[in-house]
Amino acid sequence: MNEFEKEKEDRQAHAPMTRSEFAQLGDGEVAYIKQLDTDAAERLFPALSDAPKGIDLFAVLGADGTPLALTDSRRAAIANAIENDLVPVSVH
Repeated sequence: MNEFEKEKEDRQAHAPMTRSEFAQLGDGEVAYIKQLDTDAAERLFPALSDAPKGIDLFAVLGADGTPLALTDSRRAAIANAIENDLVPVSVH
């Protein structure tokens, strides 16, 4: 294999991940903890309505962004992830 072929093979081996591959990364292993205002929480959790305004909520999200749980404390969100055998990771 010449130098050009080796370089081409290296680039292909390190090709960027597709959106689908990226969404699957950490699936079933990682839970993202994200602080939300009530408007954002209502968009992520449509069943939530008439939440008090001005409070911060904490969402537990699957690796692909699927909403899993909503709490009023970061500590409870982390505990929820751990109880479900997921590694909690903060999202800013």
